[in-house]
Amino acid sequence: MNAIILCGGLSTRLGEITKSIPKVLLNIKGKTVLEWQIKKLKSLGIAEVVLAAGHLNEVLREMVGESLDGVKLIYAIEPEKLGTGGAIKYAWGHAPKQGEPVIVLNGDILTTVDFQDMVSRLRADSDGLILGSKVSDAATYGTLEYDENFHLKKFKEKEGLHQPGFINGGIYIFNHHAQKYFPSHNVFSIEYDVFPNVTNLRVYESEHPWIDIGLPERLQWARDNWEG
Repeated sequence: MNAIILCGGLSTRLGEITKSIPKVLLNIKGKTVLEWQIKKLKSLGIAEVVLAAGHLNEVLREMVGESLDGVKLIYAIEPEKLGTGGAIKYAWGHAPKQGEPVIVLNGDILTTVDFQDMVSRLRADSDGLILGSKVSDAATYGTLEYDENFHLKKFKEKEGLHQPGFINGGIYIFNHHAQKYFPSHNVFSIEYDVFPNVTNLRVYESEHPWIDIGLPERLQWARDNWEG
């Protein structure tokens, strides 16, 4: 299996906090977000991870180097801003095991989801899996709509309703053949230009702790409370 971590975003929501450091290198309870994520990927036996880098990529490379915790790092530096989908497509081309599935992580996500169990639910006849994480207040997130067989029907836009819901958890596993849904051009969004066209994407439903550290208040919560 291949692995990609998306870590090239501008992180504008974090303002000055990420002016000189990528958010994947922010410290959470003694580990960077990247270290937390590499630890999870190691549980799958993954020995090489592609970093889809862009903004501040030189800082990332200087601070982390060519390996982390025994895992080889492959840098896929965006030649231009590619969007979330374009970044995955470009990084997938750098993956060492072409033809095998890939697990993709947003670089601002922390979760205690069992990656081995998630991978075990990947069906060869499906296009892939998306993590559906339950949050207590889904007002500021888009939620997932899926049927009793966990087949994804659509992404629902933010509704502003202060109630629990299953949201896009920012972790995806794609089978190799899912690449057919990626546009031929370079710059595009995974959320708006790929997912609406995928016909057999399933949801891995999870109530495990999950946090997106992309806002200052969420980052602070993680620094105060995350247990991993």
